[in-house]
Amino acid sequence: MDTLPAVRARGITKCFGNVVALDGIDLDVARGRIHGLVGPNGAGKTTLLGLLLGLAVADSGRLEILGTPVGRALAAPDGVAGFVDGPGLYPSLTARQNLAALAALRGSDARTAGIGDVLDQVGLTDVADDRVRGFSLGMRQRLGLAAALLTGPRLLVLDEPANGLDPAGKKHVHGVLTRLAADGTGVVLSSHRMDDLEALCSEVTIIATGRVVFSGPVAELAAENRELDYRLLTSDPPAARGLATGTAGIRVVDDAPLRHDAERLVVRARIPALDDLVARLVHAGIAVRELTPVVSPLEAAFLSLTEPREDAG
Repeated sequence: MDTLPAVRARGITKCFGNVVALDGIDLDVARGRIHGLVGPNGAGKTTLLGLLLGLAVADSGRLEILGTPVGRALAAPDGVAGFVDGPGLYPSLTARQNLAALAALRGSDARTAGIGDVLDQVGLTDVADDRVRGFSLGMRQRLGLAAALLTGPRLLVLDEPANGLDPAGKKHVHGVLTRLAADGTGVVLSSHRMDDLEALCSEVTIIATGRVVFSGPVAELAAENRELDYRLLTSDPPAARGLATGTAGIRVVDDAPLRHDAERLVVRARIPALDDLVARLVHAGIAVRELTPVVSPLEAAFLSLTEPREDAG
């Protein structure tokens, strides 16, 4: 199996006039992995995705895609597919006709997986002959993914592919991306849906104001030195509150009298202290029925790393 990374970027900068969109970006995306790209609006995500798709070129730095250095020409690198700012579709054509037109534009020698096959993969077989103008946003997103799959990409770049997806559509898209990664395709996925990123991505890069503020495994965002709020439901809420109050490193942060659901306790802790509390609850014969972060580790890290800090004084 080819061990070259799907993406290797070093010191990438991109400016639009006086606006610095990307400021020394480093990025590594392994083949066979789904890599999340996260950041506030205006952080530079779309600009970076555009560079990967050949829609723009960097002002400086080095970018390699699938082992090949990217030059100065505006062209999609070989083996790369995807979309930014939503897929480009022909509303007057049917889903099947859209894919046929895109395949024709790529030439008769394009490596096509089969239009019927990709429509089936994204769950659009039943509406394959309906005109796209009647499609919902989620259906358009799935058709855009089908279009990207036509060439059998080795790097798939997607900007907010979960927009407008209902649960069935989300299931189809997650299944497609998981299978692609399992087959060795590198996937770069930008989304504001933290639940999707946590479910799909093995690694994430968080950018703010054009700079990388975190890059690494999603699990590192729940590192033992990060304090989070957790929702705790037990078989004996009053006793659990007492134990939580008496456990080192645990802070009870909810205000039960002001909440409709007083049975659930909200505690703030790092992982070692939380483990200690769970052990004490079990030892006391108190069943733990729910223990979940109030805000996911990825969302908590995103807020912590990207929100402006107010300087004292």
